[in-house]
Amino acid sequence: MGEVDPAFIQDPEHRPKLSTIEAEGIPLIDLSVLNSPDAVSDTSTLHSLVSEIGKACKDWGFFQVINHGVPLEQRQKLDKASRKFFAQPLEEKVKIRTDEVKVLGYFDSEHTKNVRDWKEVFDFSIHNPTIVPASTHPDDKEVVEWHNQLPQYPPELREACEEYGKEVEKLSYKLIELIALSLGLPANRFHGFFKAQTSFIRLNHYPPCPAPDLALGLGRHKDAGALTVLAQDDVGGLEVKRKSDGEWVRVKPTPDAFIVNVGDIIQVWSNEIYESVEHRVMVNSERERFSIPFFFHPAHYTMVKPLEELISEENPHKYRPYNWGKFLVTRKGGNFKKLDVENIQVYHFRTSKLADSLEALSVKQ
Repeated sequence: MGEVDPAFIQDPEHRPKLSTIEAEGIPLIDLSVLNSPDAVSDTSTLHSLVSEIGKACKDWGFFQVINHGVPLEQRQKLDKASRKFFAQPLEEKVKIRTDEVKVLGYFDSEHTKNVRDWKEVFDFSIHNPTIVPASTHPDDKEVVEWHNQLPQYPPELREACEEYGKEVEKLSYKLIELIALSLGLPANRFHGFFKAQTSFIRLNHYPPCPAPDLALGLGRHKDAGALTVLAQDDVGGLEVKRKSDGEWVRVKPTPDAFIVNVGDIIQVWSNEIYESVEHRVMVNSERERFSIPFFFHPAHYTMVKPLEELISEENPHKYRPYNWGKFLVTRKGGNFKKLDVENIQVYHFRTSKLADSLEALSVKQ
């Protein structure tokens, strides 16, 4: 990635500002109570933690967690293996390049909002193989298996991904339980959706960019899944669109913390009590950046819809049900090419009554 190809250049209104606002307000939440032997009996501390999580989900859609129980050595081991993998010549990495059939492995031309991202990635499913629909056609009930592709080097990459994946999956279950409790639901309310989950780890490498004012490492987007649990290095670059004023604010790296964000599925399950928030990744001209998101996704056969417990006359269904597997397969297909239209988005499933009133509102404005 040398000079900037026009495919990477953002439209003027979406180009990054090189002067950034640091998001001091993104909550930093201590999960040590969950790892304590007295966690169940210490109801007041647990209640306080649930309130913190609920407030963070409502106000920001993002929060950071410390004392989360994921061993630092697992994260360091994967980070080291990731750096070794990306340091190889391109001809080695493309041996496990993804395509429309092999969707897991190495990829360096992902598009977000139809603009190419300044990054290269390696995707690894934590449940191998992952079962997904064979096609995007609604009536096609056939399924296929997505298999991990692994490079010859570094040989420790598979084990590092597997060990890290198990630990972050455990953390994701704890987080989804806290979110359920914050919505007034039983802690295990979401568990059934993740029995044959489609979760995966992504290793991101953002090389130095000669034009950080024109390109983005990852364009503005919302995460389609349930939760994202992100480990980032000390370089930083993640920006969140603040709900209060729409400003892009930088998330300052906190050592050994994870950044957690609510995805579109929780937005739908909660019937917009919590909302998925737009975010993006800045690049810089001097330092490469590495990050490791874990995408916590339900089983392919999950019909995503607002939970009945959270529906009322005052708060009716805001979304039509949609099949997660079909959504995922459609979204993945759009990653491999520039589309003529916007890729599938959760707002396409809003109920028409709400869509009509929003359209009327936008016309008035």
